[in-house]
Amino acid sequence: MALTNKQLPKLGFLYLDHVLRFFDHSNFKGWPNKIETVTYHWGNDKDRFIKEVKRKKIDVLIGNIPATAYETFREIARALPKVRFIPSMDTQFSNKSKENVTRFAWKYNLPIPKTYIYYNRKNADKFLQKCEYPKIVKKSYGPSNYGGYFVHKVDSYKEAKELFETKKYHPMYFQDFVPMEADIRVMLIGHKPVCAFWRRAPEGEWLTNTSQGGSMDYMDVPKSVLDLAVKVSKAAKAEYWACDVAYGKDGKVRILECATAFAAFPYIRDWIGQYIMWSLSEGRFRKPHIPMFNWEELGKIDSSLLRTMRHITFGAYSPSYDGAYFGAKKKIYGKDEVYLHQLDKQYKIYDVKRRWREEWPSEKWNYQDKFALKNLKSMKLANNDTKDIPSPDESSESPKSLKISKKELKKVLTSIDGIGKKKFKKILKEFDDIDDIVGVLEQNPSIFLNIKGFTKNLIKNIEKTWSKFMDNKEK
Repeated sequence: MALTNKQLPKLGFLYLDHVLRFFDHSNFKGWPNKIETVTYHWGNDKDRFIKEVKRKKIDVLIGNIPATAYETFREIARALPKVRFIPSMDTQFSNKSKENVTRFAWKYNLPIPKTYIYYNRKNADKFLQKCEYPKIVKKSYGPSNYGGYFVHKVDSYKEAKELFETKKYHPMYFQDFVPMEADIRVMLIGHKPVCAFWRRAPEGEWLTNTSQGGSMDYMDVPKSVLDLAVKVSKAAKAEYWACDVAYGKDGKVRILECATAFAAFPYIRDWIGQYIMWSLSEGRFRKPHIPMFNWEELGKIDSSLLRTMRHITFGAYSPSYDGAYFGAKKKIYGKDEVYLHQLDKQYKIYDVKRRWREEWPSEKWNYQDKFALKNLKSMKLANNDTKDIPSPDESSESPKSLKISKKELKKVLTSIDGIGKKKFKKILKEFDDIDDIVGVLEQNPSIFLNIKGFTKNLIKNIEKTWSKFMDNKEK
């Protein structure tokens, strides 16, 4: 049932001084209540920021976090367990560094160029002396969109050694060179591709960035690329997302970059705003209809005009709608010729729900600070041949991951007076997986009030039973 004005969550825009704003009020056209703004001022501003969010009683904070503030906002999010961050800190894990993109890809078995990450410079030097060239060297830390200025191709050990001595990149991050036809940027909302375009390198060059002279076009993005982008977005549990996919001369597709922080036309930010409004309102606002391959038609418009266009909408397929063009047009897609509107069923918009447990806790995954350049003696080698298994001293620094089976969870909850098999099934239906349910129990059991039949008294009983269970579990 659609929410009333009073039932809608209180929204807040998360801004940072000196950082470009991805959203503003115009992207959330029609939201009936006041949208707060909370600005982080850097320095020692964490405690003040947390107090302001609490004072304004914000339920949902919307905005991207730059790489240099990511770890601070990990701490802020923990201090605000009842506040939902969109995108979540876990989804924004890949925003921080190329190393994080790589570790994300390793975990979910996503295709990427073979990648090497060294914190021990002596070990890296030994490898660079014996490895095959060319290699692509990248600055790891920071946002993905460098315009190619921190990406280098080295053809010999001498070039690699000179580059690392000059640049002092840390960690030392490099990949096997993959000859590409081009790379393709895919933007997604609710795991659905909403824009995609080719970026091709100038003749005789290898960098595809348009700032470096590359060209772009929107036509005939392959099915394999869109399917991979959807898979990556789902793995990241992203409300909105962008992937850069390498289309190799060997016919294979590989992830180059992915993040929630990306350059987007204003109308795409409007679509994201509409999507978030729909998702948070339980259907009060209309889910945006964004036809597949809309970008081929919009891409025919001059780019200077595209950069100013706002509030573009499409009618769902029906002969009487203005969107009938998309219903009548066919396209060769994969091995078949299909109607474009049929692809909207194949690539649907998903309602991405809040995640309740940390997938990428900093105690384990913040390699950049744990193995900083000044701590050379404590540095360890990390590359994709290690299968990302932490050494004993690394794992001892990581928080204990409490794994609870469905059977165990059912036993605990159904032991509570008022929760039987039917209510337990309702809980399972409400959340994506067992980890999410455990996260709710740990952080904010009052979320169960959204499920029919759950009362405040029942929530109190749940909290007492869960606390007792956890005390016994940790003994």
